[in-house]
Amino acid sequence: MVAHVLRLRFDLLLGGLRGEPDHVIRVLVGLVAAAAAVVAAGWALLSLESAANTTAMVVTVFAGAAVTTGFAVAPLIAGSADPLDPRRFALFGIAPGPLAAAVALASLVSVPMMALVALACCAAVMWGAQGAPVAISVVSAVISVVTCVLLARVGLAAAALFLRERRSRELSGVFLVGILVVVVPVGVFFASLEWRGTVPTQLAEAANVLALTPLGAAWALPAAVVSSEMNAGASALIAVATILVLGLLWSWLVQRLLTTAERPVAVRERGGLGWFAVAPGNAAGAVAARSIIYWARDRRYAVNVLIVPFAALLTTVPLTIAGVPPALVALVPVPIVALFFGWLPHNDLAYDSTAVWLHVVSGMRGVADRIGRLVPIILVAVPTLAIGIPLAISLHGRWALLPGMVGVCACLFFSGLGLSSISSALTPYAVSRPGDSPFQQPQRTGGTGVLGQAFVMLGALAFSIPALWWAWLALTKDVGYAEPALWGGLGIGVAVLSIGIAVGGAVFNRRGESIMEFAQAG
Repeated sequence: MVAHVLRLRFDLLLGGLRGEPDHVIRVLVGLVAAAAAVVAAGWALLSLESAANTTAMVVTVFAGAAVTTGFAVAPLIAGSADPLDPRRFALFGIAPGPLAAAVALASLVSVPMMALVALACCAAVMWGAQGAPVAISVVSAVISVVTCVLLARVGLAAAALFLRERRSRELSGVFLVGILVVVVPVGVFFASLEWRGTVPTQLAEAANVLALTPLGAAWALPAAVVSSEMNAGASALIAVATILVLGLLWSWLVQRLLTTAERPVAVRERGGLGWFAVAPGNAAGAVAARSIIYWARDRRYAVNVLIVPFAALLTTVPLTIAGVPPALVALVPVPIVALFFGWLPHNDLAYDSTAVWLHVVSGMRGVADRIGRLVPIILVAVPTLAIGIPLAISLHGRWALLPGMVGVCACLFFSGLGLSSISSALTPYAVSRPGDSPFQQPQRTGGTGVLGQAFVMLGALAFSIPALWWAWLALTKDVGYAEPALWGGLGIGVAVLSIGIAVGGAVFNRRGESIMEFAQAG
């Protein structure tokens, strides 16, 4: 059976070279480009034979972890059909266990996997020249390849089960933003290091941490054996445990696929629903999808978001004029951005105008409305802060303050969102109507607008005082206070956000008639 599956896989691979001449030329060009990339990467690995152990370890661990992450994420983003989908073999009556093993083995017959095997072999040869035992180098290469194979299979199976009917450009955009959130901070960290002909200490420490994760443990195994500063036993245990967990998960997914009917292709026509096809099929998901569409198309939201970074940067001008050191000024804008992002939804309900009646008359729970309205600002704020925080720390020059900065920004942002969830339902005030100029402000008959704005802004600052204080102590006295700032800020922020959503939902339920009157009067 395994031989039959492998033969089918070879036939599918060779089938890519058949067809129209233009198609064949494109495939051949792609194969040549892939081969060139593999040769360049393999030569780079082999050139590390005479390098220091630390240099070889850092390059191997980071490159291996990046490759492993790619095999995990690519199936979720690509959206292509899996030629080895276990459901294609359902009619042959093969047991789930043997079928899972056969499909995983046949997965090696593909261009990405062949490139991975070549790179793993180059890494094994390089570590052999570095003094690592041949057996350890070979085992490391095998475990690394098996981990990537299982990650790819698990990703493809999960996509087939849960994402096929919702695969769209919106979902792919979310994944790409997630990759951006990871890649940009890492790039900023690398660019800020001072190499001076050797591997920076911070980079070596980061590689040591990555060697104790499922992404880098297998690749780091030869380095851990060679170096006395690394824990070879822990890396080996994590690498083996990763394979066992992925193997069990893959076996369970195969069994689930064989007992689940494949969704009809016609379901993919729902892709025209855009964000509604991506969001969860519940009340909060519907509100989130509608809010994302509003944020993307309504100029009033765009103006609010664009003002935030400019307002934060303006605060640096008086500080610079006053003679505050540039290293300290660099830390100021990002927390202000986090505060304003948390403050922005404080009147989100008013921007709906009369459309809010959909939420009221449908009997939607207030909590669902509160959660759904926060999704767009989270999708905007998280990537912005993920890029801004490392940039600020890089300009400051002390990466040890990174946890404190994350804690402060998280506390300000989450606290603002929680209080905004209350203010939006309790004290909405008139804004420019849909289609009007974003800078046109209607007349207000009361002071509720000022009260709501102050409540959110000052409340978020008040709840963030502990995190701000710990971060200040980390900056001026002992950097060890950065950790309390991180966990304290996250804890306080999440608590305020949860309580704010619950209270705001209760207020929304109680004030349904008043909200309708406000929408009609606006």
